[in-house]
Amino acid sequence: MELQKLQRAIIDGLEDVKAQDIKVFNTTHLTSLFDRVVVASGTSNRQTKAIANSVREKVKEAGGDIISTEGEEIGEWVLVDCGDAVVHILQPALRQYYNLEEVWGDKPVRVKLQKPNMFGGANVTADEDEDEEDDAPAIKRPARKTTRKH
Repeated sequence: MELQKLQRAIIDGLEDVKAQDIKVFNTTHLTSLFDRVVVASGTSNRQTKAIANSVREKVKEAGGDIISTEGEEIGEWVLVDCGDAVVHILQPALRQYYNLEEVWGDKPVRVKLQKPNMFGGANVTADEDEDEEDDAPAIKRPARKTTRKH
């Protein structure tokens, strides 16, 4: 399966069950076992399991294979091996403790994520993934202040 198509299927699966803080990293320079590591957070055991299931379904629908899934019994950290990409779904405390971004994260990949709308849901975007390495640090923009009149 083409890497970009696999990456998109994984992200769609993550977003369908509202995974948080999704990060994608290019790992081709670190290992020959896989080309991408995807890290995302779930807020509970139940949600991490549901996210993993959604990722498996989306990858299979797109024509990809699932090599294995680990950690689903407990659900605090679920790993889905999609061949060329490995997906880690962790609860925030474990994610902070193990800090996978430090291990795999020196080459982030820019991807288009769904943006939340004003009602807390997500707007679907049809843009393709850019699949570029992020050489420049992200620019933090201050939050816009809005004034409500009652």
